[in-house]
Amino acid sequence: MTQTPTKKIGLWTSTSLVVGNMIGAGVFLMPSALASYGGISLLGWVFSAIGALFLAILFGRLSKMMPLGDGGPYAYTRKGFGDFPGFLVAWGYWISCWTTNATIAVSLVGGLSLFIPILGTNPVAAVATALSAVWGLTWINAMGVREGGKVQLITTLLKLVPLTIIAFVGLFFIDIDNFFPFNISGVSNFAAISATAAMTIFAFQGVECATIPAGEVENPETTISKATMIGTWITIVVYILSTISVMGIVPVDKLQTSVTPFADAAEVIWGNGAHYLVGAGVVISAFGALNGWILIQGQVPFAIAKDKLFPHVFEKKNSKGAPALGIVISSIFISVLVFMNYTKGLVEQFQFLVLLTTVMVLVPYLFSSASYLMLLFEEKHLKTGGWARAIFLSTGGFAFSIWAIAGSGEQSVFWGFLMLLAGIPFYMWNIWKRNRTS
Repeated sequence: MTQTPTKKIGLWTSTSLVVGNMIGAGVFLMPSALASYGGISLLGWVFSAIGALFLAILFGRLSKMMPLGDGGPYAYTRKGFGDFPGFLVAWGYWISCWTTNATIAVSLVGGLSLFIPILGTNPVAAVATALSAVWGLTWINAMGVREGGKVQLITTLLKLVPLTIIAFVGLFFIDIDNFFPFNISGVSNFAAISATAAMTIFAFQGVECATIPAGEVENPETTISKATMIGTWITIVVYILSTISVMGIVPVDKLQTSVTPFADAAEVIWGNGAHYLVGAGVVISAFGALNGWILIQGQVPFAIAKDKLFPHVFEKKNSKGAPALGIVISSIFISVLVFMNYTKGLVEQFQFLVLLTTVMVLVPYLFSSASYLMLLFEEKHLKTGGWARAIFLSTGGFAFSIWAIAGSGEQSVFWGFLMLLAGIPFYMWNIWKRNRTS
């Protein structure tokens, strides 16, 4: 069922999809993870932010070239390189969506345990809570992309409150001595910057999210590009300023062992009890990210199914215009993974699945960067003189993607690519079925 324009999402909802999916619960632990490197880790943020901007500009331009390219990176890759690379990008991305959502659901329960302690000790209560969040948001997104977008906009605004307050107010409580020695890692400056950039790169995953539900966006020719750039800049500012504030407030020896760095900084500013504000931020952040990625998990298989590269059932929309069955099937997989995490003996398997799908989120960036030049050559979008800028942009996005994949670790790369290859029989079956019915 085709949606009417009034039911599509606009600029700020699209922007919230970018910001909300990039800023998850993990950012609240990032200052502690970076503390062992010292103040030099801020340069790591800067380098990864530059890479994220390359991708944001790249996806913005691709969205203008293919404004109705449902599936974002999948559509660009398929147009540039054909069915098979497009399928591999979408296959891996779809798997990473529901694996990521399982991780976010677990993080959500962890955040809630501050307010409901039983969630930290009772696996049954924890599983029930995680599944309630997953299926509640599945129901909301099955009501249509606009309903899921409303939740995304609200939760994004709410999650930005504690981060923004600490980011800006915290600047007045900074002790500059906490940044020195500048490099305490024991390795060279170059190695320290490379290591911290590799760690922070993953905080920008989701920069492509506004491009995926392209067919559900108002005026996609301009909205997607603006939303991607605005969302990326908001995220960069919040990430870097909040890290500066936390690292400047909390002494490095304490920060290295802290499991609640933002709460520690908040207590310095406002005193005891302030950690509840940050705890609420963690919960809202995880809830919003879960909602955004559940919205995406239905759009990706829908896009592939439209091109007859995935079972037809994923292409069907309900009366609200949502690919509801695709969302539900993905949420079933999420539920299985959540059970694994809280089942003794399966926790390691859960962590392993999360690890091996990390690279699958990065492969679409690689192919999209290369597809940009392919599409320019094919469609002749540029006049003489513009090719140098296009090559620079494509090369920058490609190099950033390679760097991010390398930074994800050998094990992640190896098993991630094996899972991508596991999709080949599925692809061949769908091609055979498409040819048979055509």
